[in-house]
Amino acid sequence: MARKPALSLVSTSSGNVVDGLSRSSVIYNLLRQELLHGELTPGDKLAVKALGTRFGMGASPVREALSRLSSEGLVERIDQRGFRVASLDWAELPILLQTRCQVEGLALRDSINRRTSAWEDNLVLLVHRLSKEPRSLAADKYVLNPAWEELHSQFHQALLANCASRWLRQFCASLTDEAYRFRQVAASRNYARRDETEHIAIFKACIDGREEDAVTLLEAHYRKTTALTQEAKDGELAQIV
Repeated sequence: MARKPALSLVSTSSGNVVDGLSRSSVIYNLLRQELLHGELTPGDKLAVKALGTRFGMGASPVREALSRLSSEGLVERIDQRGFRVASLDWAELPILLQTRCQVEGLALRDSINRRTSAWEDNLVLLVHRLSKEPRSLAADKYVLNPAWEELHSQFHQALLANCASRWLRQFCASLTDEAYRFRQVAASRNYARRDETEHIAIFKACIDGREEDAVTLLEAHYRKTTALTQEAKDGELAQIV
């Protein structure tokens, strides 16, 4: 696991946790972002004591946060030996893609059929902000831009927001998290090969009520991302060989 400087999340004057969150929730949120952004290497051990030292907290909130992440599949629990970063099984990537296309297709159709003015207004705002925000913080290389990543996540969530089934939305969110971990492998190689035209096309189909077009465009978007991700991985392996 990459070493990071110690970080105390509790106010030294009052003992309050930042933003009013519990200690375990603060650790959970920070580790979750690092896991999704690929800052922690799959398979690396997550030592409770080391994380407690880093975050300036005791073992109990660290274990609680790791247990929550384990239930989401981002962390693996090792019997009697603690936790580690969940591995990425590249053989499952095509299956993940197919499942995501099928499940999100259902959710998007329902969301479009239930569209409202408020839903459309939110999409207008998000696609505008997404088009203005650079994907990379550097012009000549990929440097993760958390603002772009957050807007991108909000946009895809908003597409499905009107789906009536919370179970379906939750499952879609879980698939998105897993796909995101794979996508980060390709980000540094492929960020310059993407622009916002794909998101804009999906957005227009949705607010126009063109259900089949929207689903087709969303699937094409995911298939292109998956192809670029696999290409980046294959290129990495070729360099190693």
